[in-house]
Amino acid sequence: MKKTRRGFLALTGQLGLAAATLATGLFSRLAQAVDARPAFEATSFKEALASIGVTEHKASAEIILKAPDIAENGAVVPVEVTSKLPGTRSIALLVEKNPHQMSAEFMIPEGTEAFVSTRLKVAETSDVYAVVKTDAGVFHAAKVVKVTLGGCGG
Repeated sequence: MKKTRRGFLALTGQLGLAAATLATGLFSRLAQAVDARPAFEATSFKEALASIGVTEHKASAEIILKAPDIAENGAVVPVEVTSKLPGTRSIALLVEKNPHQMSAEFMIPEGTEAFVSTRLKVAETSDVYAVVKTDAGVFHAAKVVKVTLGGCGG
């Protein structure tokens, strides 16, 4: 059999495709190991908290939740959360009056700064909660975000 560059490239492409298919199947199985859908499908605040394993939580001044007082556009409300609590493991963002209250959950690796920044959809004027799981328990901070058409505040 005569070896050609074209044959080599074809074989390399086939092997790459096989490796990508195998890796994709492996990663999709790993992603399915943690099913977060119940939390994001919860329609009540307590149900959303229960689906992420929270039964008791208390307010903490060590959680800094930054969000606008009045949102110009409820579809993209910028939110920042910083946790000064030691041993922060995760930060979840919930919007109390949204049809599905869980908006985001971030896992915080050990040794990293517990800071997240994202944009949330806020359906109507509502409390936005940052729920922080730590080694010492679960804590939260809340802020009312007023959603008005055009951000007029009226």
